[in-house]
Amino acid sequence: MPTLGQNQYGKAETRVVRVTRDGPTHHIRDLNVSIALSGEMTEVHLTGSNAAVLPTDTTKNTVYAFAREHGIDAPEEFGIRLARHFVTSQPTIARARVRIEEYAWERIPTPGEAEHSFVRAGRETRTAQVTFDGAAVQVLTGLTGLTVLNSTDSEFRGYIRDRYTTLPETRDRVLATDVNAVWRHAWTGEPGRPAPDWDASYAAAARHLLDAFARTYSYSLQQTLFQMGSRVLDHRPEIDEIRLALPNKHHFLVDLEPFGMKNEGPDGAVYLAADRPYGLIEATVLREGAEARIPAEGGVR
Repeated sequence: MPTLGQNQYGKAETRVVRVTRDGPTHHIRDLNVSIALSGEMTEVHLTGSNAAVLPTDTTKNTVYAFAREHGIDAPEEFGIRLARHFVTSQPTIARARVRIEEYAWERIPTPGEAEHSFVRAGRETRTAQVTFDGAAVQVLTGLTGLTVLNSTDSEFRGYIRDRYTTLPETRDRVLATDVNAVWRHAWTGEPGRPAPDWDASYAAAARHLLDAFARTYSYSLQQTLFQMGSRVLDHRPEIDEIRLALPNKHHFLVDLEPFGMKNEGPDGAVYLAADRPYGLIEATVLREGAEARIPAEGGVR
């Protein structure tokens, strides 16, 4: 007769972002938490009785509640606190395993301004596409996966509402995106005209994208996109056109009211980082008089 062997259950990949506010300086801990519990679980497998089972949804809620109530000093400390809680608070749970991935962020330097703009550590992937038709060269430079985040200075309100609209307006939200961009150089290989310094041009364009993201008070991601593209064109005369695709990496305030907690205040808040579905904002920004030549897809994903 079959017998039950080793078993466990839990909630995998709970994304939690803790924003801590120290006046104008903000700090971020961004974790992906997976919890597995084991213990006296024979009956739920053999008879379907849930009497010994702590719901996996409860483990998810515990992650958010602990992030708000205790903060996140380090992933190890946070994991220890969670594991001890589950084992010591539930008599049917004998073992808890907590696995955590942390996504590191670096500040976007904005001297003299509030420190609430971040770029994901590890940075982007640089891209290049060169086309030659026998007469002219077209050089497209770009980047993908440049993940950036503003923990404040972003609103979204005043939009169309219909019978299916449930999204509440907000005057203060986390704005995050993966910058995917491609830009076209004015140089086409003309004899006697030197090519740009490709490395210097790329580094400067990437820096201006970050600067514009950090310095723009955002009323919409579309507005932020246009400011990013405009700053590149305003500061880099060798570039005539830039196309950007910005997915809106939504961060939703977690509802902690059922646990008697307010998830907002001068010290910060806890967010759910949702990966899908997501808004996708795409547009091309052109130098005045320039012709759009980057295809709609244009290497931007």
